[in-house]
Amino acid sequence: MKQTLIFMFERDLKKLKTELNAYSDEAVIWQVAGNISNSTGTLVLHLVGNLNHFIGTVMGHSGYVRDRDAEFSTRGVSRKDMLEKIDSTIQVITETILMFPEDKFNATYPHAVFGEPMTYEFFMFHLVSHLNYHLGQVNYHRRLLDV
Repeated sequence: MKQTLIFMFERDLKKLKTELNAYSDEAVIWQVAGNISNSTGTLVLHLVGNLNHFIGTVMGHSGYVRDRDAEFSTRGVSRKDMLEKIDSTIQVITETILMFPEDKFNATYPHAVFGEPMTYEFFMFHLVSHLNYHLGQVNYHRRLLDV
């Protein structure tokens, strides 16, 4: 379980870095247009905040304090800074999952995020899915706006 989760989070966060690096114009990372309401920059900050909170803080007691509103209101963070945030998030996820007791994945996650109890295992798969959902949005954002 641990190695699978680490593999999936690392793989997909590295894909997020690849997408960020694929923009030919760094300014486009922060653009929105038409019905595209979240820029790639916003999605990166949201994913980093989400994973650092739900894995780093809740599971690993990292001390990270999430500011979800800032994830959606902050603008202009450099590509370099976002890439560093992603690398740091990979490290936090890896360290947290490695130290997490394997038998605790079947325990109830301490927050009823969806309004009802769920296991750590269930929520980890949700977080992988959430990451991939936004990764797809980032890919489309780049291909639609970075022309």
